[in-house]
Amino acid sequence: MSMKDPATESERVRKQAYRRLRAKRDFFRFLLVWAAVSAIVIAVWALATPNTFFWPLFPIGGMGIAAMFMAIDAFGPGTVITESAIDAEVQRMNRRGGA
Repeated sequence: MSMKDPATESERVRKQAYRRLRAKRDFFRFLLVWAAVSAIVIAVWALATPNTFFWPLFPIGGMGIAAMFMAIDAFGPGTVITESAIDAEVQRMNRRGGA
């Protein structure tokens, strides 16, 4: 077991919270960009080639996939590495003979 300074632990949690908030902010900004790009490519399609294949499907779909991954990063379970997880990994490594 490792003994962690409460101030250091508090700083670590604060940094993780900051990263999580930044990911949420970036996700919502990306949604606005996605909406704007979608409107532009649909307008280009409608004005230039309205009776052809709906090609805006590709940029809109690609950005949708990116939005899905950004949402998972921002709102998903997260990848917080706890002290207990670190201690457990160190013990496993020691049982196997080191790194």
